[in-house]
Parts: sequence; C-alpha cells; structure tokens
Amino acid sequence: MPSLVHLNRSELAKYIDYTLLKPTASIEEIDRLCGEAKEYGFWSVCIGPEYVRRAASSLRGSGVKVCTVVGFPLGFDDPGVKLVETKDAIDDGVDEVDMVMNLGAFKSGEVDLVSAEIREVADCCKKNGKLLKVIIECCYLTDEEKAEAARLVERAGADFVKTSTGFGPSGAKVQDVVLLKRNLSRCRIKAAGGIQTLGQALEMIQAGADRLGTSHGVKIMEELAGAHS
Repeated sequence: MPSLVHLNRSELAKYIDYTLLKPTASIEEIDRLCGEAKEYGFWSVCIGPEYVRRAASSLRGSGVKVCTVVGFPLGFDDPGVKLVETKDAIDDGVDEVDMVMNLGAFKSGEVDLVSAEIREVADCCKKNGKLLKVIIECCYLTDEEKAEAARLVERAGADFVKTSTGFGPSGAKVQDVVLLKRNLSRCRIKAAGGIQTLGQALEMIQAGADRLGTSHGVKIMEELAGAHS
C-alpha cells in the first residue's frame, strides 16, 4: 500500500483530480488551476461545464485531462438533460464526466430509472472514449444503501463510483471507501470532499481509492515534498 516512504511526487499527482467547483469560480482562477495542474502533473482538473472548452485548450498536449460535472450537485435533473450535458461536454473536449445519480429516485426504490439514466450516460461516454464517474453522495445513504448503489452503478456500466459532491453535509470517509471497495469488482473508486491534507489523501488511497477529488492538491504535494526533504 502507498505510504509516505513509497509514494513519490509523480505517483501521488496521478491520483488527483484538481478541483474547482465553487459557484464563484472566475476565469482567472480556472487559468491558475490549469497552470498548477500542469506544473504538478495532476491527473486532471475538475471544473464546471462552462469552462471545459477553455481548460481543454489550455491543457492540450500537457497530459492533464479535463473532467466536468453533470447533474451537479443535486442529481435530480431529468435524464435527458444529463445526457445533453454530457454530449455538450464531450463536444467541448472533456475527458471524464462526474455525474450525480438521482438520489431521490434511488431512495424511493426506483432503481430501474436510476440504472437506465446511468447506463445511457455511460454508453455515451464509452462510445466517445470518455470515463464516467457516478457520485452516490454517501452522506445521505445508509451503509446498506451505499453498497446497493455501488453495485447498481457498476452494473449500469460506469467506470468509477464517487463518494461525494463536496456540497453535502460531509465528504469522503475512509470507512465508505472500504465499504465501496468490498462491494465492487470492476469499478474504481473516487474519494472526494474534505480531502485537505497529505495524511487524509494517503488514508483514502490505502483504503482503496483510485482517484482523489480535492481543491487542495498543491498543498498536499507541498506536504509530500516536506515529508521527503
């Protein structure tokens, strides 16, 4: 398992989706995010749909991917709207899509509706060579519901189960990553929300997270550099 001793700068950077999703995000902040992502070699930037085209242009040739959100942050958009959002993002140059599942429908037992929605977006992403992560917003689910949601997302064809939007009452928790890992056979896991320190990042990775969504990527990398100095 990764540790302070065994995880180097480039390895840690490839776990990070460097995130800026606050509603007041400015063009200047997006440009700075992209510049820092290139400097540190993060896996991707995760930004609002309106900035995808700009980020894709800025990051072209850098190796840093562009990720955006769909049905964010509440998830109750009409499935057709989510599909249009996804297609528009792909046209704008996105590489990965983080979609919030319909939590209300899921908790009401409408699993066929939820599954169909995810499958439609997953098929669109797959056809275009893009990755889909589905946010199940763990803070609103019981452990039993988290396990059920994870299996549903996997069966519907998504590539990742993501723990949180970062806009709910709480974000990623180590115990949720462990629970998801136990209930998935193919899907990878993205932990997001509240990951602010190197220690938290390493705990998530050790628990089984394959990707980390964080707006504190630079701080985490600087902590790693300090730990190795």
